[in-house]
Amino acid sequence: ASIMTTQPEKNSSSATGQATSGYAFQSFKSSGNVPVLNQKRLQDLVSEVDPKQVMDDDVEELLLQMADDFIDGVVESSCRLAKHRKSNALQTVDLQLHLERAWNMTIPGFGSDKQHKKSPATEAHKQRVAMIKKAKR
Repeated sequence: ASIMTTQPEKNSSSATGQATSGYAFQSFKSSGNVPVLNQKRLQDLVSEVDPKQVMDDDVEELLLQMADDFIDGVVESSCRLAKHRKSNALQTVDLQLHLERAWNMTIPGFGSDKQHKKSPATEAHKQRVAMIKKAKR
Protein backbone atom coordinates (compact mmCIF):
# COMPACT_ATOMS: atom_id res chain seq x y z
CA ALA A 1 0.00 0.00 0.00
CA SER A 2 1.28 3.40 -0.78
CA ILE A 3 1.53 5.98 1.95
CA MET A 4 0.99 9.67 1.37
CA THR A 5 2.75 12.37 3.33
CA THR A 6 2.61 16.08 3.04
CA GLN A 7 5.74 18.12 2.65
CA PRO A 8 5.97 21.90 2.57
CA GLU A 9 6.76 23.12 -0.90
CA LYS A 10 9.91 25.21 -1.16
CA ASN A 11 10.45 27.81 -3.85
CA SER A 12 7.98 26.16 -6.16
CA SER A 13 6.20 27.91 -8.94
CA SER A 14 2.96 27.18 -10.71
CA ALA A 15 2.44 26.76 -14.43
CA THR A 16 1.93 30.53 -14.67
CA GLY A 17 5.32 31.20 -13.13
CA GLN A 18 3.89 32.51 -9.87
CA ALA A 19 5.30 31.28 -6.59
CA THR A 20 2.99 29.02 -4.64
CA SER A 21 2.93 28.05 -1.03
CA GLY A 22 1.42 25.00 0.52
CA TYR A 23 2.06 21.31 0.54
CA ALA A 24 2.90 18.67 -1.99
CA PHE A 25 1.67 15.13 -1.50
CA GLN A 26 4.45 12.62 -1.88
CA SER A 27 3.59 8.99 -2.48
CA PHE A 28 5.91 6.20 -1.52
CA LYS A 29 5.58 2.47 -0.92
CA SER A 30 5.70 1.25 2.64
CA SER A 31 8.47 -1.11 3.76
CA GLY A 32 9.78 -2.34 0.43
CA ASN A 33 6.56 -2.53 -1.59
CA VAL A 34 4.95 -4.95 0.88
CA PRO A 35 1.17 -4.55 0.85
CA VAL A 36 -0.61 -4.00 4.15
CA LEU A 37 -2.89 -6.96 3.46
CA ASN A 38 -1.38 -9.86 1.55
CA GLN A 39 -2.92 -13.05 0.17
CA LYS A 40 -1.82 -15.17 3.16
CA ARG A 41 -3.28 -12.74 5.70
CA LEU A 42 -6.53 -12.51 3.74
CA GLN A 43 -6.82 -16.30 3.73
CA ASP A 44 -6.15 -16.34 7.49
CA LEU A 45 -8.93 -13.77 8.05
CA VAL A 46 -11.37 -15.80 5.97
CA SER A 47 -10.41 -18.97 7.85
CA GLU A 48 -11.17 -17.25 11.17
CA VAL A 49 -14.70 -16.55 9.95
CA ASP A 50 -15.30 -19.89 8.19
CA PRO A 51 -12.51 -22.51 8.14
CA LYS A 52 -14.17 -24.40 5.27
CA GLN A 53 -14.49 -21.36 3.01
CA VAL A 54 -12.35 -21.34 -0.13
CA MET A 55 -12.08 -18.16 -2.18
CA ASP A 56 -11.68 -17.98 -5.91
CA ASP A 57 -8.44 -16.34 -7.07
CA ASP A 58 -10.37 -13.52 -8.72
CA VAL A 59 -12.23 -12.81 -5.48
CA GLU A 60 -8.96 -12.72 -3.51
CA GLU A 61 -7.46 -10.34 -6.03
CA LEU A 62 -10.52 -8.08 -5.90
CA LEU A 63 -10.59 -8.00 -2.08
CA LEU A 64 -6.86 -7.22 -1.92
CA GLN A 65 -7.32 -4.40 -4.42
CA MET A 66 -10.31 -3.02 -2.51
CA ALA A 67 -8.35 -3.07 0.77
CA ASP A 68 -5.42 -1.32 -0.90
CA ASP A 69 -7.72 1.32 -2.41
CA PHE A 70 -9.43 1.85 0.96
CA ILE A 71 -6.11 2.40 2.72
CA ASP A 72 -4.87 4.74 0.00
CA GLY A 73 -8.07 6.78 0.20
CA VAL A 74 -8.02 7.02 3.99
CA VAL A 75 -4.38 8.08 4.06
CA GLU A 76 -4.84 10.62 1.26
CA SER A 77 -7.89 12.20 2.91
CA SER A 78 -6.16 12.19 6.28
CA CYS A 79 -3.19 13.99 4.75
CA ARG A 80 -5.57 16.64 3.45
CA LEU A 81 -6.90 17.07 6.99
CA ALA A 82 -3.34 17.44 8.29
CA LYS A 83 -2.71 20.04 5.59
CA HIS A 84 -5.90 21.86 6.60
CA ARG A 85 -4.68 22.16 10.19
CA LYS A 86 -1.40 23.50 8.79
CA SER A 87 0.73 20.52 9.77
CA ASN A 88 3.18 18.59 7.67
CA ALA A 89 2.83 15.48 9.85
CA LEU A 90 0.00 12.99 9.69
CA GLN A 91 -1.39 12.31 13.16
CA THR A 92 -3.86 9.87 14.62
CA VAL A 93 -6.48 12.61 14.95
CA ASP A 94 -6.44 13.08 11.17
CA LEU A 95 -7.14 9.39 10.59
CA GLN A 96 -9.77 9.33 13.32
CA LEU A 97 -11.62 12.31 11.93
CA HIS A 98 -11.71 10.93 8.40
CA LEU A 99 -12.80 7.45 9.49
CA GLU A 100 -15.50 8.83 11.77
CA ARG A 101 -16.88 11.29 9.23
CA ALA A 102 -16.58 9.30 6.00
CA TRP A 103 -17.02 5.73 7.22
CA ASN A 104 -18.69 6.09 10.64
CA MET A 105 -15.83 4.05 12.14
CA THR A 106 -14.17 4.46 15.50
CA ILE A 107 -10.82 2.91 16.31
CA PRO A 108 -10.73 0.89 19.55
CA GLY A 109 -8.02 2.10 21.89
CA PHE A 110 -7.91 5.54 20.28
CA GLY A 111 -10.95 7.03 21.93
CA SER A 112 -12.45 10.20 20.66
CA ASP A 113 -12.21 13.32 22.77
CA LYS A 114 -15.96 13.67 22.45
CA GLN A 115 -18.00 12.82 25.51
CA HIS A 116 -21.27 11.21 24.56
CA LYS A 117 -23.65 12.23 27.29
CA LYS A 118 -27.30 11.44 27.36
CA SER A 119 -29.12 14.75 27.24
CA PRO A 120 -31.54 15.32 30.09
CA ALA A 121 -35.19 14.66 29.31
CA THR A 122 -37.27 17.74 28.67
CA GLU A 123 -40.43 18.40 30.61
CA ALA A 124 -42.54 17.69 27.52
CA HIS A 125 -40.83 14.32 27.12
CA LYS A 126 -41.45 13.44 30.76
CA GLN A 127 -45.14 14.28 30.33
CA ARG A 128 -45.43 12.08 27.22
CA VAL A 129 -43.76 9.16 28.99
CA ALA A 130 -46.07 9.59 31.99
CA MET A 131 -49.13 9.58 29.68
CA ILE A 132 -47.91 6.39 27.97
CA LYS A 133 -47.34 4.65 31.30
CA LYS A 134 -50.78 5.75 32.47
CA ALA A 135 -52.39 4.44 29.27
CA LYS A 136 -50.68 1.04 29.68
CA ARG A 137 -52.32 0.50 33.11
